[in-house]
Amino acid sequence: MGSDSEAEKSAQKEREKKKLLALAPIAKPLAGKKLCKRTLKLVRRAAEHKCLKRGVKEVVKSIRRGNKGICVIAGNISPIDVITHVPILCEEANIPYIYVPSKEDLANAGATKRPTCCVLVLTKPTKGELGQEEQEKLKAEHDQVASDISELANLMF
Repeated sequence: MGSDSEAEKSAQKEREKKKLLALAPIAKPLAGKKLCKRTLKLVRRAAEHKCLKRGVKEVVKSIRRGNKGICVIAGNISPIDVITHVPILCEEANIPYIYVPSKEDLANAGATKRPTCCVLVLTKPTKGELGQEEQEKLKAEHDQVASDISELANLMF
């Protein structure tokens, strides 16, 4: 039984290595394990409350319309030209952005089966309203992740 868990752990490490090898060279700032987990949790919660824009087209449209939030970009996109303009748009609009290692993990967190290049986590749903308590929870988690991203970005640049 011990060998199964060891084999499972080694397979998990192998998958993590493959994810890191597939990363694009422009994937900076890249979230560490802890920040990645927290960011994907925020994406999952935002997807439940319909506060999420998925895909390059929707994200770019939302940024140009002036919506604010956190942009989460997958680092293993090929060809990389698909998303190279998104960080520039985010910087111009003062929107924090972060790269996560895997587009598959980002899609799972965003409640879709199709791998997703990038998502924009909004603080308010586009349609309808959230309950006061849920709105405050989402906002608090959003602010926490945004401050962590800003801190990481300041260390990088």
